[in-house]
Amino acid sequence: MTETDRRHPAARVTLTDVADLAGVSVGTASKALSGNGRMRPETRQRVLDAAQRLDFQPNEQARSLLAGRSWTVGLITTDGIGRFSTPVLLGAEDALGAGKISVLLCDTRGDAIRERHYVQTLLGRRVDGIIVTGRRTDPRAPLAGLGGVPTVYALSPSTDPADMSVASDDEGGARLAVEHLISSGRRRIAHITGPAHHAAAQHRARLTEDLLAQAGLELCGDRVQFGDWSEAWGRRAARAVLRTAPDTDAFFCGNDQIARGVADTLREEGRRVPDDIAVVGYDNWDTMALASRPPLTTIDMNLGEIGRVAALRLLEAIDGTATPGVRTVPCKLVMRESS
Repeated sequence: MTETDRRHPAARVTLTDVADLAGVSVGTASKALSGNGRMRPETRQRVLDAAQRLDFQPNEQARSLLAGRSWTVGLITTDGIGRFSTPVLLGAEDALGAGKISVLLCDTRGDAIRERHYVQTLLGRRVDGIIVTGRRTDPRAPLAGLGGVPTVYALSPSTDPADMSVASDDEGGARLAVEHLISSGRRRIAHITGPAHHAAAQHRARLTEDLLAQAGLELCGDRVQFGDWSEAWGRRAARAVLRTAPDTDAFFCGNDQIARGVADTLREEGRRVPDDIAVVGYDNWDTMALASRPPLTTIDMNLGEIGRVAALRLLEAIDGTATPGVRTVPCKLVMRESS
């Protein structure tokens, strides 16, 4: 029996033990286990056999040294509330966790100084990559000073086409909503949405008007109702539309908060939803969509999938197969009682 075989079973097997059993240096053992370096195939196999025989399990520090990686990824969010970024981050964490990668979460609260600080902190931790997300779908400026660390922008795409981004298919989501209303027989459709300077509001409004025109219909109320992403705005705008176009038979709303405000107003005005007027929201935010009376038909942005795809793209980039550009994730229509 060798000295290695007489080791106490509770003792941790080290890389030195593997090297001794294989009859090679510690450096050679490290390269063989990480798959790096040039050596005879039989030498590499001897090291692998030794590691298997000893049931060698490297600790995290050794694992990092073997692979030249820290096995950590930074997640930077600008969304202190977490309404949109939390599902994205959870989807990313699920994908990263499958590879036993630790996640460092940094909330910048939308502050540029905090963002620069966290970038430097993550670089100091030698993270393998960074995922950046936020509360809006508007394109954002790329992070500065990354020093070549792979980075993916999720939900809020980078303005640099050379970066890797994952975004929601906003136009596809609007198409699902409008085509659903038209196919259900609605012909007097109004659109109430958020601020005109937000990309999400602009995209959804433009496509709504285009789709209605293609169907030979005009936007009810003569114009898109731009305002706030709030229930209060939904109530005010719904009343304004009903005053100018009392024969409105559907509202497509830019988010679920607006849609809930619209549904409240319709109920107060004695209009039945969906018998008299259908209502479709956007986001599939359970807190709003399920609490609405009636529960809202809405568009799900598939935020978790955005996070998952972003994580997978980041892992590909870490492995040296980065593909620049924006990849979109399809939305889906969630049917409930409001349409």
